[in-house]
Amino acid sequence: MSDETILLVLTNAPSAESARQIARSLVDARLAACVNILPACQSVYRWQGDVEEAAELPLLIKTTAAHYQAVEAAIRVAHPYELPEIIAVPVTQGLPDYLAWVAQETRRPASAPPAS
Repeated sequence: MSDETILLVLTNAPSAESARQIARSLVDARLAACVNILPACQSVYRWQGDVEEAAELPLLIKTTAAHYQAVEAAIRVAHPYELPEIIAVPVTQGLPDYLAWVAQETRRPASAPPAS
């Protein structure tokens, strides 16, 4: 996969506040061009031997493969879960102008320091 490949990264947050915090931190650092925070969904999953249920807000994060490691690290720092869902799916088709916008918005201006 090329560093220029556009990725759709998926994660879920337990609250609107944590979802906004994750989204803002990624966009502010230019690690993502856009993050959609979807309405709450009900998740059913097995955790530490028990079946759990929780209301969560899905986040759809648009970024590039070049930024994946930094996006994953930023989510792990900001996320309240011990083991957050972080899944990246390569975008193989899309409106060319939109994909170019994602690539452009995740480039740092020449004067900007790298995101930590």
